[in-house]
Amino acid sequence: MRVREDDPERPWTDAGVFAAAPGVYRIPLPMPNDHLRAVNVYAVLSAGTLNVIDSGIADRTSREHLRSALDALGCHLTDVTRFLVTHIHYDHYAQALALRDELGSRVELGRHEERSLVALAEGYPPFHEQVAQLRRYGAAEIAEAVVSRAKPGAREMITAFPDRWLEHDTDVEVGDRSLRIVATPGHTRGHVVFEDAVHGLLFGGDHVLPHITPSIGFEPVPPSLPLADYLGSLGLVRARDDARLLPAHGPVADSVHARIDELFAHHDERLSDAREAVVDGYVTAYQVAERLTWTRRGRKLDELDPFNTMLAVLETGAHLDLLVARSQLSREENDGILEYRDFS
Repeated sequence: MRVREDDPERPWTDAGVFAAAPGVYRIPLPMPNDHLRAVNVYAVLSAGTLNVIDSGIADRTSREHLRSALDALGCHLTDVTRFLVTHIHYDHYAQALALRDELGSRVELGRHEERSLVALAEGYPPFHEQVAQLRRYGAAEIAEAVVSRAKPGAREMITAFPDRWLEHDTDVEVGDRSLRIVATPGHTRGHVVFEDAVHGLLFGGDHVLPHITPSIGFEPVPPSLPLADYLGSLGLVRARDDARLLPAHGPVADSVHARIDELFAHHDERLSDAREAVVDGYVTAYQVAERLTWTRRGRKLDELDPFNTMLAVLETGAHLDLLVARSQLSREENDGILEYRDFS
């Protein structure tokens, strides 16, 4: 394996190690049996130190890809000072924990992931809160399908705490670089991004993705209004200086601001479409999700697999609940199912 310049025309999931900026290297690690296919981790070499942002899943193939990439940089796994992790999802956090246990590297994570880690340690079943919410959104059949397929594993059973909690609006020194920690709740409560203002870079995790919209509140203990949290976080990052986007999934992009503007437009459209569906008589989140289309291919809900159907219904519910919070819809519970109504 050799170091190559990052090329936006090249498939971003291709294995290798790519120079994304001076001293920063993008390393796509494989995610077998996941539609995302890969996760970008970033090696930051500075003043004789090696820090890695996010870590990949904890399996032999991912580890070997990371080892080979670091070899190409003249480094070894034992040289990793610490893993700076954007959030607790298994493709970001799991390998960091495994390598810490084996090699002693440090792991640092956003403070507000603590609640979900505690819940997992207490034995929450896989997708416990998501299944309950699906039932409240009128999608009992989808909930049962998720339960029947859910098995405890790497995705759900990450319970170990980090060595250090990362706090919002503080700095972490990475060699002679300084990264500002920006709390960006929405995808998860404790999601953080890392801003390198001097070099005009933003390590965006799953907060800002160049081609897809991240799931909202997909965590063991989701908040009541995850979409409000997410839009607020987008606004917080949009108010900062523009930067080059180094995302967890997808190619490096030139402008964080440009992508955030697209994400705002997308959610505005989704809110409008969801409200229109309620006006037309679709009263549950499940019914509204059936009315909408999904993915860039415009698929119907029944064309999605159970996992992505769950995500679609939960996202629809998040949009409807935000409309209720904004007093644009009303909501009442009947026999354990939430029903939404237009005021007019």
